Amino acid sequence: ALMAALGKTQSILESGNFDVKTGILHGHPAEELAKFADEHRPDLLVVGAKGLRATLGILLGGVAQQLVEYAHWPVLVVRAPYAGLRRVLLVTDGSTHSREAVDYLKKFPLRANTTVEVMHVLPPMPQPYVSTPAWPAGTNMPPLVPEPLEEEVTARQAEAEELEGKAIVDSAVRTLRSAGIAATGVLVRGDAATEIIEHVKAHVTDLIVAGSRGYGAVKGWLMGSVSRKLVHYAGCSVLIVRSEL
Repeated sequence: ALMAALGKTQSILESGNFDVKTGILHGHPAEELAKFADEHRPDLLVVGAKGLRATLGILLGGVAQQLVEYAHWPVLVVRAPYAGLRRVLLVTDGSTHSREAVDYLKKFPLRANTTVEVMHVLPPMPQPYVSTPAWPAGTNMPPLVPEPLEEEVTARQAEAEELEGKAIVDSAVRTLRSAGIAATGVLVRGDAATEIIEHVKAHVTDLIVAGSRGYGAVKGWLMGSVSRKLVHYAGCSVLIVRSEL
């Protein structure tokens, strides 16, 4: 059965004019695949979201999850049904790894009619400091009002974040357009994973592309937790770009 499946896969790929070699590895699947990749230095690892032994209802099989977590090379997790790559969402936090994802996508063999949205998610709106005066027990406390100076500081911070986010998006859009890719920008604010997943639900998306890490625990958000949530919950195929260590 295994050899028949390999033969069928080979026939499908060869019909697309690919030069195909097949083989069988023995051992722990994810470990052996990662080791094989380190030896052969591929441009891309491709794996299905669910294997034959995946638990019913789980969106991601164990092998795919482990490859995304530990492989040193770009991993494409394909989730059925596959209907082509017409709409791609590239998410970026402005980090080095995000810029590598942009450069990777620029060279990816997309069809001419593919459109790419570049999304950056700003952090939740900063809250102005509110002082809490002490009032005698039993008295009615008046509504708390942010101090004018704190409101001004918060507004300036939000404006600076928006300017930085727009610069991140515009830079990625220019890079993609320079390669002939139809790209537009999207700037939103909120929890990164939530906003990306909700955007994918609202705008039919075939593929999400993300870097594997951000540039620090404070400023970057593509550090594993966000990309991990995207792979598990986005409901479409996900390409995680990771460079060789």
